Amino acid sequence: MTHLPPSEFTLAFRHEPATLTVLIGGELDYDTSDDLLDEVSRRLTAGRPSPADVRLDFRELASIDSSGLTALLMIHRRTSALGATLHLDNRPAHLERLLHLTAVLDHLTAPPTGTEVHQAEEDDGPTGADVI
Repeated sequence: MTHLPPSEFTLAFRHEPATLTVLIGGELDYDTSDDLLDEVSRRLTAGRPSPADVRLDFRELASIDSSGLTALLMIHRRTSALGATLHLDNRPAHLERLLHLTAVLDHLTAPPTGTEVHQAEEDDGPTGADVI
Protein backbone atom coordinates (compact mmCIF):
# COMPACT_ATOMS: atom_id res chain seq x y z
CA MET A 1 0.00 0.00 0.00
CA THR A 2 1.36 3.41 -0.94
CA HIS A 3 1.19 6.20 1.61
CA LEU A 4 1.10 9.66 0.13
CA PRO A 5 2.30 12.65 2.13
CA PRO A 6 -0.41 15.07 3.26
CA SER A 7 -1.38 17.70 0.73
CA GLU A 8 -0.26 21.19 1.68
CA PHE A 9 -3.15 23.36 2.80
CA THR A 10 -3.51 26.53 0.73
CA LEU A 11 -5.84 29.49 0.65
CA ALA A 12 -6.08 32.11 -2.07
CA PHE A 13 -8.49 35.02 -2.10
CA ARG A 14 -10.09 37.07 -4.82
CA HIS A 15 -12.07 40.21 -3.98
CA GLU A 16 -14.55 41.52 -6.49
CA PRO A 17 -17.00 44.37 -5.85
CA ALA A 18 -19.69 42.27 -4.16
CA THR A 19 -18.01 38.86 -3.98
CA LEU A 20 -15.29 37.26 -1.90
CA THR A 21 -13.93 34.09 -3.49
CA VAL A 22 -11.79 31.70 -1.45
CA LEU A 23 -9.82 29.00 -3.27
CA ILE A 24 -9.18 26.11 -0.87
CA GLY A 25 -6.53 23.50 -1.57
CA GLY A 26 -5.09 20.50 0.26
CA GLU A 27 -6.48 18.97 3.42
CA LEU A 28 -9.19 20.81 5.33
CA ASP A 29 -8.99 19.10 8.71
CA TYR A 30 -8.34 19.51 12.42
CA ASP A 31 -4.96 21.15 11.76
CA THR A 32 -6.16 23.63 9.12
CA SER A 33 -9.85 24.38 9.70
CA ASP A 34 -9.15 27.20 12.18
CA ASP A 35 -6.88 28.85 9.58
CA LEU A 36 -9.72 28.86 7.07
CA LEU A 37 -12.29 30.13 9.56
CA ASP A 38 -10.03 32.85 10.95
CA GLU A 39 -8.92 34.13 7.56
CA VAL A 40 -12.41 34.19 6.03
CA SER A 41 -13.80 35.89 9.15
CA ARG A 42 -11.08 38.52 9.03
CA ARG A 43 -11.69 39.25 5.36
CA LEU A 44 -15.45 39.50 5.88
CA THR A 45 -14.93 42.36 8.31
CA ALA A 46 -11.76 43.96 6.89
CA GLY A 47 -13.16 47.47 6.55
CA ARG A 48 -14.59 47.23 3.05
CA PRO A 49 -18.30 46.77 2.46
CA SER A 50 -19.41 43.25 3.31
CA PRO A 51 -19.75 41.03 0.26
CA ALA A 52 -23.18 39.94 -0.93
CA ASP A 53 -21.72 36.56 -1.93
CA VAL A 54 -18.95 34.41 -0.49
CA ARG A 55 -17.76 31.68 -2.83
CA LEU A 56 -15.71 28.80 -1.48
CA ASP A 57 -13.99 27.05 -4.40
CA PHE A 58 -12.99 23.46 -3.60
CA ARG A 59 -11.45 22.40 -6.92
CA GLU A 60 -8.08 21.75 -5.21
CA LEU A 61 -9.47 20.17 -2.01
CA ALA A 62 -7.72 16.87 -1.26
CA SER A 63 -9.76 15.87 1.80
CA ILE A 64 -12.05 17.16 4.54
CA ASP A 65 -12.88 15.84 8.00
CA SER A 66 -15.46 16.76 10.64
CA SER A 67 -13.39 19.77 11.76
CA GLY A 68 -13.43 21.06 8.20
CA LEU A 69 -17.19 20.60 8.06
CA THR A 70 -17.52 22.49 11.35
CA ALA A 71 -15.50 25.35 9.84
CA LEU A 72 -17.90 25.47 6.88
CA LEU A 73 -20.86 25.65 9.26
CA MET A 74 -19.21 28.51 11.17
CA ILE A 75 -18.43 30.36 7.93
CA HIS A 76 -22.09 29.99 6.97
CA ARG A 77 -23.09 31.43 10.31
CA ARG A 78 -20.81 34.43 9.82
CA THR A 79 -21.83 35.07 6.21
CA SER A 80 -25.50 34.86 7.17
CA ALA A 81 -24.91 37.32 10.00
CA LEU A 82 -23.63 39.79 7.40
CA GLY A 83 -26.49 39.07 5.01
CA ALA A 84 -24.22 37.33 2.50
CA THR A 85 -24.99 34.12 0.61
CA LEU A 86 -22.47 31.27 0.84
CA HIS A 87 -21.70 29.27 -2.31
CA LEU A 88 -19.79 25.97 -2.37
CA ASP A 89 -18.24 25.77 -5.83
CA ASN A 90 -16.43 22.93 -7.63
CA ARG A 91 -17.15 20.34 -4.96
CA PRO A 92 -15.16 17.11 -5.40
CA ALA A 93 -16.99 13.80 -4.93
CA HIS A 94 -15.71 13.26 -1.37
CA LEU A 95 -17.02 16.68 -0.26
CA GLU A 96 -20.32 16.14 -2.04
CA ARG A 97 -20.70 12.79 -0.26
CA LEU A 98 -19.95 14.34 3.16
CA LEU A 99 -22.44 17.16 2.61
CA HIS A 100 -25.18 14.71 1.64
CA LEU A 101 -24.42 12.23 4.45
CA THR A 102 -24.62 15.00 7.02
CA ALA A 103 -27.59 16.68 5.28
CA VAL A 104 -26.06 20.17 5.51
CA LEU A 105 -25.74 21.16 1.84
CA ASP A 106 -29.10 22.94 1.71
CA HIS A 107 -28.42 24.64 5.04
CA LEU A 108 -24.99 25.88 3.96
CA THR A 109 -26.19 27.28 0.65
CA ALA A 110 -29.52 28.74 1.77
CA PRO A 111 -29.95 32.51 1.41
CA PRO A 112 -29.49 34.37 4.71
CA THR A 113 -32.63 35.03 6.69
CA GLY A 114 -31.29 37.90 8.78
CA THR A 115 -32.29 36.27 12.08
CA GLU A 116 -28.71 35.21 12.84
CA VAL A 117 -27.19 38.67 12.49
CA HIS A 118 -26.27 39.56 16.06
CA GLN A 119 -26.34 36.10 17.59
CA ALA A 120 -23.39 34.86 15.47
CA GLU A 121 -21.27 37.86 16.45
CA GLU A 122 -21.99 37.38 20.15
CA ASP A 123 -21.27 33.63 20.13
CA ASP A 124 -18.06 33.64 18.13
CA GLY A 125 -15.95 36.33 19.78
CA PRO A 126 -12.85 37.79 18.11
CA THR A 127 -11.16 36.19 15.13
CA GLY A 128 -7.53 35.05 14.87
CA ALA A 129 -4.40 36.17 13.09
CA ASP A 130 -3.82 36.68 9.39
CA VAL A 131 -2.75 33.13 8.47
CA ILE A 132 -2.66 31.87 4.91
